[in-house]
Amino acid sequence: MRIVIAGGHGQIALRLERLLSAGGHEVAGVIRNPEHADDLREAGAEPVVLDLESASVEMVAAVLQGADAAVFAAGAGPGSGAERKYTVDRGAAVLFADAAERAGVRRYIVVSSMGADADHPGDEVFDAYLRAKGAADDYVRAKRNLDWTILRPGMLTNDAGTGLVRLEASTGRGPVPRDDVAAVLAELVETPATAGLILELVSGSVPVSVAVKAVAGE
Repeated sequence: MRIVIAGGHGQIALRLERLLSAGGHEVAGVIRNPEHADDLREAGAEPVVLDLESASVEMVAAVLQGADAAVFAAGAGPGSGAERKYTVDRGAAVLFADAAERAGVRRYIVVSSMGADADHPGDEVFDAYLRAKGAADDYVRAKRNLDWTILRPGMLTNDAGTGLVRLEASTGRGPVPRDDVAAVLAELVETPATAGLILELVSGSVPVSVAVKAVAGE
């Protein structure tokens, strides 16, 4: 499979690129900063330099042309203000979904956040982040030409992955290593039966592959 990942230099994305590449897939990562290209190559991914805050849908669709799946893992990142939460966490997600639809890429995975809600109250930057993520999720859910799956991890950690998770429509809050988030994403890409599901993810006691098969009804 050819898989294109938005936010290709993110902590989860780099882990995912390594997993997918090791699994024999052709992986491309969309990055804004050309200085990050070597990190993607080291992870086994083809770097594609494109700023999703200024690119047109046609430009992004060209990158997605011929892909079997698209993964939106971009984010404004820590330290950014509320405005960039809107332009990246919502705006870039909307753009990437529109481009996937235009390019005929049906399989579409979103890395969202637990608590994402377009109507989330509050004036803090994190509140704006949850609103932006929620609005992006709502937009993707309305796309009839996308076989979307939305993954909402709990509190992300850099602890070593255990390969044991809890993956359900509602898990309750909890931490999860980025390693395990990437492992779940890799399984989701290859499990189209999870299309149409919004899944929460925290650490648990079920092996990743078993957890994904369970939510897929396999």
